[in-house]
Amino acid sequence: MAFSRIILNPKKERSLKLYHPWVFSGAVGKAEGNPAEGEIVEVFTHDEQYLATGHFHNGSIKVRIFSFEQTDAAESFWIKKLEAAFEFRKTIGLVDNKHTNAYRLIHGEGDGLPGVIIDIYDTVAVIQTHTLGMHRVKTFLASGLKKIYGERLETIYDKSSDTMAKQGAAAVTNDFIFGSLQEKIVRENDLKFMVNWVEGQKTGFFLDQRENRELLGKYSNGKKVLNTFSYSGGFSMYALKGGAQSVHSIDSSKKAAALAEQNAALNGYSEKHTFILSDAFDYLKHTQEKYDLIILDPPAFAKHLSAVDNAMVGYRNLNTEGIKNIEPGGILFTFSCSQVIDRGLFRKLVFQAAAQAKRNVRIIHQLSQGPDHPISIYHPEGEYLKGLVLLVD
Repeated sequence: MAFSRIILNPKKERSLKLYHPWVFSGAVGKAEGNPAEGEIVEVFTHDEQYLATGHFHNGSIKVRIFSFEQTDAAESFWIKKLEAAFEFRKTIGLVDNKHTNAYRLIHGEGDGLPGVIIDIYDTVAVIQTHTLGMHRVKTFLASGLKKIYGERLETIYDKSSDTMAKQGAAAVTNDFIFGSLQEKIVRENDLKFMVNWVEGQKTGFFLDQRENRELLGKYSNGKKVLNTFSYSGGFSMYALKGGAQSVHSIDSSKKAAALAEQNAALNGYSEKHTFILSDAFDYLKHTQEKYDLIILDPPAFAKHLSAVDNAMVGYRNLNTEGIKNIEPGGILFTFSCSQVIDRGLFRKLVFQAAAQAKRNVRIIHQLSQGPDHPISIYHPEGEYLKGLVLLVD
């Protein structure tokens, strides 16, 4: 099959030769064949040397690369990508795991498939596409999932309406590709969580924090715990499993409240768990309670560079209030999932918050996303989750 071609300006091929999977608009000299949004294109140097193949976009990122070797991008190509990702999840012990049956199978650029994530919830696969190109190959992805998981796979759900709307694809709706299951109780390190991929946030659960939740459990014994932006209570359940004296979960969503309380009941922790329906900033600012352990895991304050300044203020103020509400000798788990706030900047903002709160603060752990959310060494932008565990005197 002959694909349209993108010809780069002179001396703009270096990043592709270093396997970075994005081609920015400023690097493009011309497009041959008038490619449309989502179309597969091949990228060449100005002197006609092949570099890579990817999906074309009308934006600052012109091409997202999915292969550095020429390919016909037929169904077998996509299935091989899925099979490689599946074998890696086997290697890290997430396939056929008696204690954990929810994990990320495809993590965009980290698995060589920019523009798509696939999360596995036991017998269910949830696909979320972020580009039109990947949305067009979802039937191939579904075929690959059926081949890999066989009869174990009950449902494949496409949850792409919100992400595709941001790409201008207003006609995309969430729908079942296969099966019809809407929710399921899954296991994570022997804890039970009800996941609803139809109505829940993202694909239904935040799988990237699995290892960080497990670490939190080790610090929780006998502690009074506050979990802000708690959603369905992931960190809360681990704190209770770890022996917390009590846990307060804070979120402004009534749906989150129902899920968190349901999860507390599923695990037998209702007596020690309290859900408080509130804005986390307001609660931290006005509460008279002090806690031994606090989790600050807000949604992304900045998704684009234009929002960085406001996000910096938000992270600094949130961490200031969190540090103020910790008992001496307490522990703070603090996170940023804003891709445009890098690790160094996040640490600087937490330093400023500690200074504003006038507390002595020491870093005891530096955290990231779990191994089923791999980061390509050539694509550092893939490290979106940053976390610090702080000892506050």
